[in-house]
Amino acid sequence: MKSVDVAIVGGGVVGSSTAFHLLKHGFTGRIAIIEKDASFNYSCTARAVGGIRQQFSCPENIQLSQYGLKFIAALNTQFGPDADVGFREQGYLLLASPSGLAALKSNVDLQRSLGADIDLLDPAQLKSVCPWLETSGLAAGALSRSGEGWLDPETLMTLLRKQALAKGVELVKDEVIGIDRSAAAVTSLALREGGQLIVGALVNAAGAGAGALAALAGIQLPVGPRKRYVYVLDCPAASEALRSGPLHVDPSGFYLRPEGRHFLSGLSPAPDEEPSSLDWDVDYSWFDERIWPLLAERIPVFETLKVANAWVGHYDFNAHDENGIIGPHPLISNFYFANGFSGHGLQQGPAVGNAIAELIVFGGYKTIDLERMGYERILRRERYGETNII
Repeated sequence: MKSVDVAIVGGGVVGSSTAFHLLKHGFTGRIAIIEKDASFNYSCTARAVGGIRQQFSCPENIQLSQYGLKFIAALNTQFGPDADVGFREQGYLLLASPSGLAALKSNVDLQRSLGADIDLLDPAQLKSVCPWLETSGLAAGALSRSGEGWLDPETLMTLLRKQALAKGVELVKDEVIGIDRSAAAVTSLALREGGQLIVGALVNAAGAGAGALAALAGIQLPVGPRKRYVYVLDCPAASEALRSGPLHVDPSGFYLRPEGRHFLSGLSPAPDEEPSSLDWDVDYSWFDERIWPLLAERIPVFETLKVANAWVGHYDFNAHDENGIIGPHPLISNFYFANGFSGHGLQQGPAVGNAIAELIVFGGYKTIDLERMGYERILRRERYGETNII
């Protein structure tokens, strides 16, 4: 029977980052990444929109993304002179209605206190900076001047994974179908193709499948897939200023960001609007009926556009409080959570991988204190929610 010291289930950006950082912190044991989707085409990472921002409501989420920004800035040092994830530092613009103004101000104060470069603009200032906006119904907008934008998700994931594999991490293209454990520890994994695998530690980085993986160990984890549509829009009348502008987040919930000569847009559904099927088929009526009217009202130039393409991604959605669940299980000593980021796992992947590696190597957090994001809050039925979910 084979054995590894650390088994990481999930080879997306979080799992690959965990392997990378274990090596970075001097871990010398055997590490395996177990990934059932050998193509990685259907991972949360590969189908992400690629944003990275500091505009969150929880200090830990701000710090996690700040680590990611520093990590991206140091790519050439860590991966060589040709490492490039296509980071476009065009910013985020989070808009607020009068009912959301107090929360926006509070969040901006927190973000600034942690070093984020965010301006709070009133409607007149918004119109001056973003003349394409229809500012009716807006009370303010929070616009980043630096440290926010977007990157290529697959490139970041691939860089991390290839670096880890080059230094001895094993990629096991298989599926975990069973977990054996004692009262206090996971002992082995059952693989669909590869039999039993004895493990010293298990990291759950399974993305949208994290809840199902935890259930194999008898653990209730409120994380599962949520279907989200991303639409690629062609709007020839859009100005060059808009094309070089920020990612917009409207009070109604839709987002819009430039992507070369096109734009990407989407809108998360309300709980009673969630798609009933978790397949990979796009619903174009969701754009026509729910997004386009809102988009054209806020940015009138989008009254005329064409949907050039679209795709489906699955969020690893934390139904408990829509915030990441990070850290060890309080009773199962070698089971680690890196789950439930509800759409912002890509940007926090480098930092989360570092955090899990610190726990395994050093026995505690050294870079960012993530105790409040631990699984204990799920057991206590306490919430530590993130309100700035897109």
